[in-house]
This record gives sequence, C-alpha cells and structure tokens, in this order.
Amino acid sequence: MSGISSARRLSVVFAVLGCLGTTASAQEAFKEFKQLDGSVKMPKLNAFVAPDGENSASRNLRDVSLEAKLSPQSGPQQQGLSWYVFSPIAGADGKLPLVASSKGGSASFHLLPGDYFVNVSFGRAGVTKKLSVSATADPQKQTMVLDAGGMVLNAVSGPDVRIPPDELSFSIYSSETKEDGERGLVMEDVKPNTLVGLSAGTYHVVSEYGEVNAVIRADIQVEAGKVTEATIQHRAAKITFKLVSDAGSEAIADTAWSILTSAGDIVGESVSAFPTMVLAEGRYTAVARNKDKIYQRDFTVAAGMNTDVEVLMKQQQPLDVDNRQPAQQIPLQMPQMRQTQNPQTPPATTNQQPLPTYEQLAPASGGEGDSMD
Repeated sequence: MSGISSARRLSVVFAVLGCLGTTASAQEAFKEFKQLDGSVKMPKLNAFVAPDGENSASRNLRDVSLEAKLSPQSGPQQQGLSWYVFSPIAGADGKLPLVASSKGGSASFHLLPGDYFVNVSFGRAGVTKKLSVSATADPQKQTMVLDAGGMVLNAVSGPDVRIPPDELSFSIYSSETKEDGERGLVMEDVKPNTLVGLSAGTYHVVSEYGEVNAVIRADIQVEAGKVTEATIQHRAAKITFKLVSDAGSEAIADTAWSILTSAGDIVGESVSAFPTMVLAEGRYTAVARNKDKIYQRDFTVAAGMNTDVEVLMKQQQPLDVDNRQPAQQIPLQMPQMRQTQNPQTPPATTNQQPLPTYEQLAPASGGEGDSMD
C-alpha cells in the first residue's frame, strides 16, 4: 500500500523562482511533515441502525469498502483521509444526517441497504459521490479520485539563514481574484513544515516573517499525487536596537523607539532597552527618545544579516560605515525655534550643518502637538 506516489520538491526563491524536482515515497513524506487538514473531528461510527430495531439484524447489514486516490495513477492513499457517510434525506434542520465517519486511509463500513452520500477529503481537497447499497449483495469496493496533492512551506532569511518556526506564518489563497480584487482565502496561519492537502491547481502564498514589513508573495502549483515543498527566501534580517553612552556599553533603559523608512514612514515602534524587529532589506532611521533628548541614526538592513544597531548618546558621532551619516542629538525645544523663522527667508549660511528639528522627525500624519510615543 502506498500513499502519495511521488513528491516534487519545489524550491521557491521569491526574488528568483526556481524548481528542483525529486521523488520520495508516500510514507516518508507523511512521517516527515506534520499534517494540517483543517477538518472538523467527527465521531467514528461503524454502522447505522434503524431506531425501531426491526432492521437491525446483522444479516441486513452490508459491508462497504472505500478507498481514495490522489490521482488516477497513484495507489490508494493510506493516511490523511477523512470519510463521511450521510443519509440523503435532510433532517428538520435542513442538513443531511451523518451516518458514519472514519479517519486515516481506506475505510470499511457496515451499512443498511439504501442510498447514501459519501464524502472523502484530504486536507482542503474533497470529493462526494452517491452510493447505493443493495439488499441482496455486498457492493464492490468503491474507489474515489481526489485529484489532489500536498504542499509543505518553509522559509529562510537571505541565502540560507534558518528562521525560527514561531516567527513565520503562511496564508494560502486561491490564484483567481474576485470582483472586488481580493483573493479567496483557502487557509491562514499555516506553520512551517506542515503538510497541507489541496486540490490540484495554482495557489497564491503569502509568507510573513516577524510582525513589521517582511512579507513575500508567490504563486505555487500543486500537482495531483505529489507533494510540493516550497522554501521561501525572505529579503530581511533581525535587528536589535540599543541606546548607549559609549560603543559596546550597556543599553539604556526607559527608551522609546521609532523606526522610519527612507521615505519617513514609521514601520515599527517600541518602548524597551533593546527591542528586536524583523525588517525588510533597505535603508532606515532609528529614532530613540530618552528623557528630554532625542537621538537618531541611519542604518542599512541586508538580507540574512542579523545585527545590532547602537545609537550613541553624543551630539556628534562617528560616521556609520554603511551610509556615512552621523547619529545626532536633538533637543525637544527645536520645534519652537523653527516656528519663529520666516519660511520665505532662506536660512543664514553657517559653517555647521543645522540639526533636524523635532517636527522633521515626527510622522507626517500626526498633528504638530503629537508626541513620538
């Protein structure tokens, strides 16, 4: 007996997409990956017996054997299946009564003669067919084809830096967009290294690393009878911020942080001595406020290069090796000084570059009285 007959391992680098095809046995695939099918647990019932007991004799029950394949060419699937047998007559609530259920691989039920609906699902892939049980003979084994495969998602930072699983999450969407421009959500909050059963087709996958702006998207194809393993390459890194009096010294507590993009948009905020954030590749400015002073430093994030960014409590700091920008100290009174200037009058020429004002550092969307908290 075999489950998924082969598995195609697909390595997805969302800056540059590529495919690597390998095969693996079904049993190995299911042992290696956790399974996430999203199906509701149902009670297992082996037979349906009429309440009046008249037709409950064992001679009236028929053995019904069921098996499912992920593709017409694959063997019967022996793991990850959910079977449900329903009566075709709706109940008072308008729903079809559940007669029997089973989980695992192939299933066998003892059913009274009559008509039924049988549903089998593999994760989010499923198929339903009508089943007629004869009163004179056991029906032949029923084989259902799901036309489904599996998807396993994982990710790295940069070329090959492993990302902790608890800092990753994936959402799977349909490839087609609806009239409102949105995609249909198939499954959300999928954890890494989890086998998800899906109908064959193309899906839009969104990978989130951390909670700030490290988000990658790509379309991934699932083939019937195969496992598609996608490894996503995030162009991001984990950055830890410290406000220090001297390079390499202890971080100063009671510090409020704002992280701005090169365009001036705030992407992250924290009140901590040394906050850690996952940031997408690019240029940023770290703004630290401690007591009545504000300090800032420009820095660059490189994919996969987890590092610390120290902001020194000095008015003039050494040039940063990446962007040659000194960290600066800005008194909070600077915005009031700026309001007394005539905007039509060019500033006087001096030998010292004027420091940026508090308003220049504050987010553009806030009012003049908004604080950086």
